Amino acid sequence: MTCCEGWTSCNGFSLLFLLLLGVVLNAVPLIVNRVEEGEFFQNPISCFEWWFPGIIGAGLMVIPATTVSLMARKRASCNHRSGMLLSSVLNVITIIGAVYCVLVSAQALLKGPLICNSAGNSTSSCEFSLDNISNIYPEPSDLQWYFNESCVPPKDFLYPTLNDTVANAGRRQSLHFRSKEDAYKTIHFSVFLGLLLVGCLEILFGLSQIVIGFLGCLCGVSTRRSRIV
Repeated sequence: MTCCEGWTSCNGFSLLFLLLLGVVLNAVPLIVNRVEEGEFFQNPISCFEWWFPGIIGAGLMVIPATTVSLMARKRASCNHRSGMLLSSVLNVITIIGAVYCVLVSAQALLKGPLICNSAGNSTSSCEFSLDNISNIYPEPSDLQWYFNESCVPPKDFLYPTLNDTVANAGRRQSLHFRSKEDAYKTIHFSVFLGLLLVGCLEILFGLSQIVIGFLGCLCGVSTRRSRIV
């Protein structure tokens, strides 16, 4: 096995792991939303998980290159010059999908979960357009929504004239809301930070396979050994 074949096999297994990880990460907020609300699109954690950056960008768009890379190992059906060239070409699709995943994840990290940005906290406040992916807003680039104690204005001071009973009830509601806020913030930050790293790694592996694939096409691969009967 030549170094080109060995590196191609390594890239294939690495991309396989990353695409599975991307799908799992993207599914986490969707599953949480389904378990808590009993139906999809009801009080979602974020608008951006519905762009499916891990399922489409880091997942489905990576499958063709991953399949060919794994098949380009020694004694596999794509172990020839054309197979190595095909692995390079298909990794262009991998890079496009990974860039999509990175852009959506970066935007999600900058904007924060819906609970920090929308009083309605539903997909009715989501704006699904391609402009939202390409426009990376410079603020708040310091992730204040995550590091602040709370990203939601306190509700205890809205009605200072209420009696103690109503105030205590409102305080309990605020505490319950606070725990939900913490959970949504943690899930949102963990999921999209993970997807951002997955996308970046897929870009690196995709670029390396493009180079290795062209080298394998130019230099050739190892020939199959004839079976001795």
